[in-house]
Amino acid sequence: MNYKKKICVVTTSRAEYGLLYWFLKFAKKDKEIKLQLVVTGSHTSLDYGMTKNIIINDKFKIDKQFDLELNNDSVDGIINSTSIAMTKFSNAFTSLKPNIIILLGDRYELLAASYAALVNRIPIAHFHGGETTEGAIDESIRHAISKMSHIHLVSNEKYRKRVIQLGENPKSVHLVGGMGIENIKKLKFLQKNKLEKILKFTFGKKNILITFHPVTHEINTSKKHITNIINAIKEFKDIKFIFTMPNADTDNKIISENIKGYVLQNSNNSVYFINMGQLNYLSSLKYVDAVLGNSSSGILEAPSFKIGTINIGDRQKGRVRSKSTIDCDCDKDSIVKSINKLYSKSFIKKLRDVNNPYDYGKSAYRSLQIIKKTKLHDIVKKPFFDIFHKY
Repeated sequence: MNYKKKICVVTTSRAEYGLLYWFLKFAKKDKEIKLQLVVTGSHTSLDYGMTKNIIINDKFKIDKQFDLELNNDSVDGIINSTSIAMTKFSNAFTSLKPNIIILLGDRYELLAASYAALVNRIPIAHFHGGETTEGAIDESIRHAISKMSHIHLVSNEKYRKRVIQLGENPKSVHLVGGMGIENIKKLKFLQKNKLEKILKFTFGKKNILITFHPVTHEINTSKKHITNIINAIKEFKDIKFIFTMPNADTDNKIISENIKGYVLQNSNNSVYFINMGQLNYLSSLKYVDAVLGNSSSGILEAPSFKIGTINIGDRQKGRVRSKSTIDCDCDKDSIVKSINKLYSKSFIKKLRDVNNPYDYGKSAYRSLQIIKKTKLHDIVKKPFFDIFHKY
């Protein structure tokens, strides 16, 4: 059977795969295209839960997979993984010969994928460009990927303007909304009693989900940050805590080991997961009062559940946020003050009227249609769009 376009989706982490899930579902069913899937990064690492098995269980065919040696979370280790990725992505693209490559986000592995695509003269469609996260190297990586991309699928009007500011033609920049919103609307969430059995965790009257990643623009702060968070939550004996482990960035093991140590000593009110799985994670957001930490999920997804987000530090600084977000510094007193605010009557009342600024509806389906309709034969060679000229 002849296909109109071969669409190659790259996934390197559990979080980005979850955001791409419905795009993959629609692409798999579409008879006019052939879906290709390249899987690497934390998906193929035992340390991060070997999450490629989730992809297999979801009945997606993996066309290419390879390991990036993520066991070393030092700067040299990350550089080594990136260099391995560049070669292996190029080999995969040469073998698969896709018409276009799909990337979402800002991981360093994706920077390698975008460079391999650029040199191989393969067009890129990039999701979630134009966003700002001033506390992480992801900020620079995201903008670099945007400059190497040809179709831009952004999550907010502010980000659409920023991608254009980078010199991208407005006709190639499409406002589709946050990709995670579709999961929230389409998934059938687990009932609390069933979720508790799966997680082996009983929810209390008050519950907070914690995800804290290394702040990659800072040096040697991970130990101090996670210690401050743990010292802060120790002040609240009536709250139960669910931890999810950090992603594969520099110093992630420092955070992971401190979380494990806390949970070991406080197993009556806390639990941790290397990988919860998308359904379990989103179902948990139905039964917790807030997301605490510095994960993008607190900004992009939590508002759809009308729960609070305690956003710690600068990692997500610059992202558009809803009024359900409480921003605070990463010191014990600021975190304690923010948790108290979270449970105040005035803040709880405010949550009733929260709207998610990333909800534009049917993001995955519309994105696929945009990619299908775009002519790709002459898209790689693109001029710089000058914002000083009217558009």
